[in-house]
Amino acid sequence: MKALIILLNKILYQIGKLFHKGSSMPGKVALKIDKNILKKISLPDNIIMVTGSNGKTSTTEMICSVLRENGKTVACNTEGANQLAGVTTMVLNNTKLSGEMKKDVLLIEVDERSLKIILQYIRPKYLVVTNLYRDQLTRNGHPEFIYDEIKRPLTDDIHLVLNTDDPLSSLLGYQKKNVTYYGMEENSLSKKENTSVYHDGKYCPNCKHKMQYEYFHFNQVGAYKCPNCGHERKKPDYAVTSLNMASGELTINRKYTLQLNLRSVYNAYNTLATFAVCRLIGVKDDLVVQSLSNYSLKNDRIQVFNVGGHETMLLTSKHENSISYNQSLLYITRENIPCTVVVIVDAISRKYFTSDTSWLWDIDFELLQSENVKKVILAGKYVHDLNTRMQFAGIHDTKIVSKMDLDEMMREIKEHAEGKVFVVTCFSDRMKLINRIK
Repeated sequence: MKALIILLNKILYQIGKLFHKGSSMPGKVALKIDKNILKKISLPDNIIMVTGSNGKTSTTEMICSVLRENGKTVACNTEGANQLAGVTTMVLNNTKLSGEMKKDVLLIEVDERSLKIILQYIRPKYLVVTNLYRDQLTRNGHPEFIYDEIKRPLTDDIHLVLNTDDPLSSLLGYQKKNVTYYGMEENSLSKKENTSVYHDGKYCPNCKHKMQYEYFHFNQVGAYKCPNCGHERKKPDYAVTSLNMASGELTINRKYTLQLNLRSVYNAYNTLATFAVCRLIGVKDDLVVQSLSNYSLKNDRIQVFNVGGHETMLLTSKHENSISYNQSLLYITRENIPCTVVVIVDAISRKYFTSDTSWLWDIDFELLQSENVKKVILAGKYVHDLNTRMQFAGIHDTKIVSKMDLDEMMREIKEHAEGKVFVVTCFSDRMKLINRIK
């Protein structure tokens, strides 16, 4: 029966590829036939899982690329299907009919809500938690709820790889020994005060006492310490010790310097997490650096087009995730070139219905006051919600153009955009832009 399920999964996967679908459907069928099929597969010793609110897809892609480039065979869900059915599809697709997966590494991006389910079937050697932020209120509630969902099924045999700069996700390593921390030292972009519209790190997630900060990188991410219980930013095993956004140069542990293809703080964190994991797996430092220098993400979240003679960059950001939006806005303002910023909110989610736009008030749209932003085009069904938020953010009316109809938005970009165009929108809406460009 095991061989038949694996064979059926492979066939359904190939059929799905013909229709540009099928990353989850074969796994659903396999689990219907045998819900414990994953427990019957012989897996490699090196199993890595990557989860968190932001950065898990990019980090997983980078780890996979570096390992493969350095001679490792890797099974990985690079298609982004990160819940149980998608993971099952990927595992069975990389397994022989005998039930043996002949790979050096099994690398799995895992949806943070699905981690506790997947851990019932697969136990990783390493678990990377990139961060825990406000994300999809309707589905995820509060970040501390997701923290509890992740913490509950963890056992001491799992080696945690944690972002020490995030006070919530780093708490998963509190009083544990089997932990590797990565983080970023204070640099020219760091600030002494939190300048975001909210501060989720104001109180210790462990004891609720008021937290003390030495500096902030963004939002609650930085150097913190609780004077009550002692929860603090641990000294990172792998650290960004120098970061120059102008040149895109990043230095790790004061020793290894590489070039960032995308000059953003997020990319720096994802790169550092990749470095830490690849070193733990056994790839030599200089080989990791060589593989990561000028690495260009392949997941199409960052795309460049020409629209009406304007260079146009799509920065795919997560709706309902303010920090994802903030990083896109920071990237735009730090580029410091004359530009037009397009924000599209035409659907909140591609997976479930909600008309909640409260998350717009968590985004630092005040950044669009920057002098290099010459024009702001708001578009989509929720354009009036966006417009109201911009008014409270202090963006002058003369800067703003509102277009509910996306075809009208495209005409506005082609005929009246100023400078380079940056489009900030989510997975649910980006194809509406891409299809109109093509």
